[in-house]
Amino acid sequence: MAALTETALPTLAGARRLVVKIGSALLVDRQNGALRADWLATLAADVARIKARGADVIVVSSGSIALGRGALKLGSGALSLDEAQAAAAVGQIRLARAYEEVLAPHGITAAQILLTLDDSDDRRRYLNTRATLAALLGRGAVPIVNENDTIATDEIRYGDNDRLAAQVAVMAGADVCVLLSDVDGLYTANPVTDPGAVHLPVVDAITPAIEAMAGDAGSGLSKGGMKTKLMAARTATAAGCAMAIAEGGVPHPLTALEEGARATWFTATLDPQAARKRWISAMKPRGTLRLDAGAVEALGRGKSLLPAGVTEVTGRFRRGDPVTLQGPDGAALGLGLSRYNAEEARAIAGHRSDEIEAILGYPGRAALVHRDDMAV
Repeated sequence: MAALTETALPTLAGARRLVVKIGSALLVDRQNGALRADWLATLAADVARIKARGADVIVVSSGSIALGRGALKLGSGALSLDEAQAAAAVGQIRLARAYEEVLAPHGITAAQILLTLDDSDDRRRYLNTRATLAALLGRGAVPIVNENDTIATDEIRYGDNDRLAAQVAVMAGADVCVLLSDVDGLYTANPVTDPGAVHLPVVDAITPAIEAMAGDAGSGLSKGGMKTKLMAARTATAAGCAMAIAEGGVPHPLTALEEGARATWFTATLDPQAARKRWISAMKPRGTLRLDAGAVEALGRGKSLLPAGVTEVTGRFRRGDPVTLQGPDGAALGLGLSRYNAEEARAIAGHRSDEIEAILGYPGRAALVHRDDMAV
């Protein structure tokens, strides 16, 4: 059974970086396939209010296939892969434009990011996505993320946007992830068929008993059921991100959640940065970077590692691989994820960041190891 925590529950009000997942059933009217524009406008107002207090917001949104199938008059039956990809190609334009139009009145720039499973499994693509998200959030934009359904096939699919939202939360270092759905949380049984089903307001651990409570049923437009939401919760909480399953069909759904609407919260025992450092610490290093005394002192102040502070590079590693950070005397200081491969790192070691382009022939990132990607 779920254990009710005695500590303070996670709250939306305390979020520093929030990922919000929007399901197709909330965004698209299942009767006529039209965008629920009025509802989306209330969501945008919620996002603007949350951003106004200093939090970052990322939206993971379904809806491209649902919007596109109506435009292509594909009907309500099951779609072939070709039809689904064609619908996504048409619908994604409409989806991106819808978010742009509802966020613009609030002075918020919308950005579009389309991902496949390969983008989180491949270390280089993962780091590229993470860097893009950071750049957009640093400039006040709201990334709108969706699976790239125009090219994704079964072997490179996340399969549903619940799990995609959890992966994006991990990539972005979010501390709260909210799955807005057509249900208000997890029950001990299916409340539609079992009048004795009990709502669980908080889950501290996803045990076999909790997993047994999840059914497979999803709505007519969505792919995910409660099992996929539990899989998402497991991913998010392991990375230090609390997650909520909440009813999203009401106007201003994030405001409703913040004001105490019924939901299920899955708690995280670590904060995202601590969880990431634990993950990096457990990796097997592929190489070594030896640092000068100035670089060691800078790392001690929480700074990133710049190429100028590196005196020696050993090993064979790719971009994104873990490397040992050593002091001038060879003592291990910790691990970090290199932003350059071994050959590039050797070429730029000891040089200023503004010399990287001249040395490598293309502009690179200023840090060899970013402070967010090291455990020292």
